[in-house]
Amino acid sequence: MNRPTTSTIHFVKGRGSGSNTQSRFLAAMKDRSEAEPPPFDEDDGEAPLATEVSEHKAKSIISRNDSPDIGFDQSINPYLGCEHGCIYCYARPTHAYIGLSPGRDFESKLFAKTNAAEILRKELNRPSYEPSVIALGANTDPYQPIERKLGITRAVLEVLQEFRAPVSITTKGAAITRDIDILSAMAAQGLARVNISLATMDADIARKMDPRAPSPKRRLEVVKALADAGIPVAIFTSPVIPALTDVDLERILQSAAEAGARYASYVMLRLPLEVRDLFVEWLEAHFPLRAQHVMSLVAQSHNGRDYNSTFGQRMRGTGVHADMVAQRFRIATRRYGMNQNRLTLDTSKFSRQRDSHQQQSLF
Repeated sequence: MNRPTTSTIHFVKGRGSGSNTQSRFLAAMKDRSEAEPPPFDEDDGEAPLATEVSEHKAKSIISRNDSPDIGFDQSINPYLGCEHGCIYCYARPTHAYIGLSPGRDFESKLFAKTNAAEILRKELNRPSYEPSVIALGANTDPYQPIERKLGITRAVLEVLQEFRAPVSITTKGAAITRDIDILSAMAAQGLARVNISLATMDADIARKMDPRAPSPKRRLEVVKALADAGIPVAIFTSPVIPALTDVDLERILQSAAEAGARYASYVMLRLPLEVRDLFVEWLEAHFPLRAQHVMSLVAQSHNGRDYNSTFGQRMRGTGVHADMVAQRFRIATRRYGMNQNRLTLDTSKFSRQRDSHQQQSLF
């Protein structure tokens, strides 16, 4: 893949991407100013590149997929874009579909689905809705920094609790501890689990790789807080990056188990579409002596390519290095007592809510 030439590579404090190459769809789009609402929020100036948050009125909120290697078929993403700025994020290319860059735009030009809870209530109340575990955070983090102020994820959880709809949350955000009241009540009914993503124990690497996400230490504190509240917690040691973060696999699993996590999973580094070039830029800037070795092992783990989209292979990889990671993961999870049983959330308690007109008709 050719390196983009439409933007200058320049890394700024608090941001993951070093470039802002144009959307590959931009030429086919109309002027975004006609359809894009004005921003209603900015960050606190912590990073030189300010965060812009625009309101997005969603027409639907539950997304569906039939991928054979993803453990859910329904998901909700309260936000488009993610301020955490994780350089490896596989969701970055989605910003290209709205005419923005998967680079800096993805982490600094965000869209908040402010009517998410309202639309969700309508969709769950439809007679055609079939209850299934809903994944929160399948694309962008539902507890990224702007959630503390906007509270959209909490509003979504309140609706899910109303309907007794099971939810699986994946996040790096410490703000999830704010919602322990809801999650612990749902967990007591078999309706909630949380997955905390942690790819490295090295605070310096984490600061470069996930610039606006909580530190590894803070994420482990979140694991403990959730587990102590009776909420089932899994640790996602993802992504496993060869010759960079893979050395921490056992340390992460041990630390997470000691904090109360009883489940674990992992995904090998995935570099779809624009993510590949953004990651290589980042790697060469921050770890120039390792860059060639890392990318060589990435290719070895994906059938000789930087990215392999084949179902059944794209998550865990193939080849000697991927097999070694899989073996280490199995041994470590067994050693630390993780994945001893299967956690299944309960869909049988789901209940639609009568509206006020229907309730009045009963009397």
